[in-house]
Amino acid sequence: MTQIEQLLKYQEEDSKLLKIERDAANSDEWKNYSQSKSFLTKAPEKLDAMDAKARELEVDLQKINKKYEDIAETLKDFENLDDLVEEGADISFYKKNATQLQEKLKSLKTEINALSKTIKDADEEYKALKKKTIAVQKQYTEYAAAYQEYKKTKLAEMETIKAELKKLSADIHPEVFKRYENKRSERIFPIICAVAGDRCSKCGMELSIAGKEKIAHGEVTECENCHRFLYKE
Repeated sequence: MTQIEQLLKYQEEDSKLLKIERDAANSDEWKNYSQSKSFLTKAPEKLDAMDAKARELEVDLQKINKKYEDIAETLKDFENLDDLVEEGADISFYKKNATQLQEKLKSLKTEINALSKTIKDADEEYKALKKKTIAVQKQYTEYAAAYQEYKKTKLAEMETIKAELKKLSADIHPEVFKRYENKRSERIFPIICAVAGDRCSKCGMELSIAGKEKIAHGEVTECENCHRFLYKE
């Protein structure tokens, strides 16, 4: 049996294994398991980041509140403006300062309200994520068990195919088989296919002169474009 024939036989058996792998990847059991696992892997980091952000916001709010209180305290010094008027003082300067301080208080109040809302929203988001994390933790146990059970139903079939593939690989040149395995890992399938005329039947690339000579002699030839193994029927 030639290398091409051996590769075709190996690929035929390998396609059975690939179908099981694809079915597993598209199964609800795998999707539920992998999605819940991914969520739980990322959730702690997200919760920590949200908690740290909330602490930063609280510090910012304390600073703004302190500014507000300081300015409000300063404004008390202008409560005796009437006394200054009676004493004949020019109070235009004091009025100007008081007006500026009042505007600053108004601006700070707006900033405080906005920051308070941001903190409230962040707190609600944190609680929602925490609640969802607890719920997914419970689901994960169920999904993991269901996926393990699903794998058991496919395991015996996969092991039988793998045993047959091991036998078939013994008659394939090691270097050729290594290249086959590399292509398999890159999700190239089928890995070996016939030429149509002098072109790859999968991507349509025409063989080079050297490629045509190799394929004419029954040698393992690669498409220069999609890198599949080619043969002439």
